[in-house]
Amino acid sequence: MPKGRTLFLCTVLHAFTHLYMVALLPLYYLVQVDLGLASVAQATFLVTAMMLAYFLVSYPMGILADRLSRKRLLSAGLALNALGIIGLSCAPDYPVALACAVVAGLGGGCYHPPATALIVELYPVNTGRALGLSGIGASVGFFLSPLYCGWRAAAAGWRAPLLELGLLGLGVAAVFFWLAQEGPRAQPAAAERSGAIFPSGTAWLLFLGAGLLFSLRDLAGCSMGSLGSLFLQRAHRLSLAQTGLSLSAIFLASAVSNPLFGHLSDRGRSRWTAFILVAAAAVMVAFPHLPRAGLAPALMVYGFFFLASYPTTEAALMLTVPAAVRGRVFGMFITMGGLVGNLGHWLAGAYVERLGPAAAQPSSYDLAYGLLGALVLVALGALPCLRALRRLDLAAAIEPPLASVTTAAQLGKGNA
Repeated sequence: MPKGRTLFLCTVLHAFTHLYMVALLPLYYLVQVDLGLASVAQATFLVTAMMLAYFLVSYPMGILADRLSRKRLLSAGLALNALGIIGLSCAPDYPVALACAVVAGLGGGCYHPPATALIVELYPVNTGRALGLSGIGASVGFFLSPLYCGWRAAAAGWRAPLLELGLLGLGVAAVFFWLAQEGPRAQPAAAERSGAIFPSGTAWLLFLGAGLLFSLRDLAGCSMGSLGSLFLQRAHRLSLAQTGLSLSAIFLASAVSNPLFGHLSDRGRSRWTAFILVAAAAVMVAFPHLPRAGLAPALMVYGFFFLASYPTTEAALMLTVPAAVRGRVFGMFITMGGLVGNLGHWLAGAYVERLGPAAAQPSSYDLAYGLLGALVLVALGALPCLRALRRLDLAAAIEPPLASVTTAAQLGKGNA
């Protein structure tokens, strides 16, 4: 079926979008040496710059997704993302590498707003199942990227895997443009015509509070990836291939935990989200105290819980606001999380740089990992903000385009 083919192709695009995000994680020290960088923090900042660009474009892309062909936006976005990665693989110096990272981020930011809208329109029934299937692409991309890049770079240098993955992404963009189906166009909603997003200052404060608190979770998660890469190589002297394999463990189990906890959270969203994040925080705090043999399994357990918090929190947010404003609300939400969260890559590099020779001792990382766990616990304060926002009954304040939206919002109240 054409829509089934399009869903599969969106899943593949999702995989490439997230594959490019983490391709540099096991390669930081090689990049530093090859480009002659003064510190590893400059290498980790390449990922921070990429992701800042990625999230800055999210809200504008949400607007474009309601006005232009989503199929064309998705194809062009992956092509731009791939070209940025190819440029990064050929960069002769740091300024060019930084510019290419930004280009890659801008292309990657073209995925989520149009893809989510396209999938929802193609699957008005069983929408959650369709979005869950497309989410498997993120798990696959996150898992394969550090694994492949670490293995390939050990034999051919850090540039080779980036070039190969970039060229493959260009081919996938062409295939998507050729085979994907364009979804039906929805009529403009009442809230979109009026320009309303939230009906009161209280609603705005609650939303911004939830977004900023959840951005602390994102900051901890981004730091965990980059700090983990440096910790494994400096404190435990793992090779590039071993580091890539260990980091891939973070994402392997999320292909199971995302749909599992997403389903369980329908029976109590706040309760399950709190459980997931507390479990992830506990693993973060314990991580530097573990023996070398326990590090990869611990990363798998951490990823099983931490990454499952994304579908549960996004479902909580989306069921809190009317359908008429969900695109713009989601765009603002991930922009906040991205801008704050992705500073973690640079901060992790700066932290390890400041350790100096002490970076070779696992005990030197106790404070950093304890802080990351604390940030995740503080992020739990976003859940009361969402519950308070839900009690304002925004669906009654902003007229939704369909009666079913009110029903969904009412059902969401019972799932908090």
